[in-house]
Amino acid sequence: MGKNISAETLALFKAAQANPDDLIKSFVQPGTPTTGLQAYNLEAPSKKLFPVLTPLRNSIARIGGGYAIQANWKAITNINVGNVRAGVSEGKRGGVITHAQSEYFAAFRGFGLENTVTFEANYASKNFEDVKALAVEHTLQATMIQEERLILGGNTSVALGVTPTPTLSASTAGGTLAAATWSVICVALGVQAYLDVVGVNNGGIGQFFDPATSVVPGQITRTNADGSSDTFGGGSAQKSASATVATTGATSSIAATVAPVIGAVGYAWFVGPAGQERLVGVSSINSIVITEAANAAAQLASTLAASDNSTSALDFDGLLAQAFKPGSNAYIAVQPTGPAGTGTPLTPDDAGGIEEFEAAFVAFYNKYRLSPSKIYVSTQELIAVTKAVIGKGAAPLLKLNANINSQTQAIAAGVVVGSYWNKVTGTEVPLVVHPNLPAGTVFFFTERLPYPMANVGNVVQMLMRQDYYQLEWPLRTRKYEYGVYADGVLQHYAPFSMGVITNIGRSPQA
Repeated sequence: MGKNISAETLALFKAAQANPDDLIKSFVQPGTPTTGLQAYNLEAPSKKLFPVLTPLRNSIARIGGGYAIQANWKAITNINVGNVRAGVSEGKRGGVITHAQSEYFAAFRGFGLENTVTFEANYASKNFEDVKALAVEHTLQATMIQEERLILGGNTSVALGVTPTPTLSASTAGGTLAAATWSVICVALGVQAYLDVVGVNNGGIGQFFDPATSVVPGQITRTNADGSSDTFGGGSAQKSASATVATTGATSSIAATVAPVIGAVGYAWFVGPAGQERLVGVSSINSIVITEAANAAAQLASTLAASDNSTSALDFDGLLAQAFKPGSNAYIAVQPTGPAGTGTPLTPDDAGGIEEFEAAFVAFYNKYRLSPSKIYVSTQELIAVTKAVIGKGAAPLLKLNANINSQTQAIAAGVVVGSYWNKVTGTEVPLVVHPNLPAGTVFFFTERLPYPMANVGNVVQMLMRQDYYQLEWPLRTRKYEYGVYADGVLQHYAPFSMGVITNIGRSPQA
C-alpha cells in the first residue's frame, strides 16, 4: 500500500461498492417474522388454555386402606319394620321390634391414562419448556377430568336396554326437508356417551356438537399403550327400531318423540332414507323437531351394533347410576313429554320457587327426614330457575352499587339465583353449575345425614386401594413413556339421599 493511505482506502471502498459480489451491504428489518438476522420473540413457556373442572372430585373425601376386590358394607335402614306401638299394659312386656337391613358392595376399578415424549421432542424443547414434566402434568389433569366423569356418570350396572321406537309426525312447514319418506332412529344416551358426542369439558376449549363429526359411541375397542386392547360399552342404549313418515313440499319438518328412558340424560337422532339414517341432532329431552336432512358426512346409524352398550365393565357406578339403580330409593322425577322439541320446563310456583323442587324437598323430608345440601344444575337450568323466579317478582331485577369515592353510580343489571330455600327444613341449598351435567337434568346431592349415631363419617367417599401414582416405563424405543393411575371405587352409604329430575324442557324464558 502506498504512502497516501487515505486516498488508496477511499479508492478501494469505491471499487467495492461498485462490485455487487463484495461483502458490503446495508442491514434492514426483515420483511417476515422468521427470515433475516433477527431473534424469534417467543414467550416461554406455552400457554395452557384448557379447563380442568372437577368439583365433585375436589369435594368428595378420598380414603385410603382399600383392599380385596370390592368394598362391602351393611346398613340398618329401619329399626321398627312393623311400626309396633309402644304402649304397654300393667305387668306386661312390650311388643317386639324387627329391623330392616341392606347389603351393599362396590367393586374396585383401576383408571389412568398414558402419554409419551420422543427423544427429538425433548431435544427440540430445550430452553423453552420441560416437555417431560408437562407430559406427566397433563396426563394427571386428563385423568382427573375422566375421574370426574366417572364420579358423576360412570355406569357398570344400570342398563338402558333398547331405545323405544320413535313416534313421528310430519309438518309442511318449519324446515327444509324435501318431499320423501324419511326413516328416524333414536339412541338413548347415558352421561358418558352424552359427553362424548356433545363434547363438553373433555379437556379442550370450544368443544360442541358438530353433526358432521360427532359420533355416538357404541361398543368401544381401545388399543392400549402396551399393545393390548379393551372392549367396553360406550354409554349408549341399543338403537331403536326405525320409524318412517312421509313429507310433502320442500319446507317440511318432522316431530319425533320416544318414551323416556330411565337413566338416560339425552337422545341421539338419526334421519335419512331407510338404511341410510345419519346423525342429525342430540336432545336433552325425549323429543326433537328435525328441520333439515343430515350432513352427508354424519355418522350412520348402521355403524351402531344392535346391542345395549350403556354399561362398562371398566367403570364403577357414579352418583347418577347409583341414584337410578333399582332399589336405591333415590328421588327420581321425569318431566312429562310435552310438545316435541320443547318438552316440559320447570314450573314457577307463584311463591318465589319451582314446583318440581318443592315436590322433591317434600319427598326427601317425608320419607327420610333430610334435606339435600347442594343442587347441581347445568347452565340451562340455572338460567331457567333464575328467570322463573325473577319473572314472578320474587327478587329485584336491578342492583344499585354506590361508590362513595366516585362521582357516578353504577347499575349492575341482572341477578342470579345462587341458592334455593328449602321451605320444609328451613335450610338454604346452594345451586351449583356442574360442567358435566347435561342440560335437562338436575341433581340433588346430600353431603350430611341428620341421623344421630349413623356411624357414617362421609356420606359419599372415594375408597382407594391406591391413589394417584406416576409410572415412567423402561425405555423400549427412543421415546419416554409415562402413566398416571389410581385404583378405587365410589362408595355412597345413603343413595336414597340423592335425587334426579330429568327430561326438563328448555324454558321459553331461558
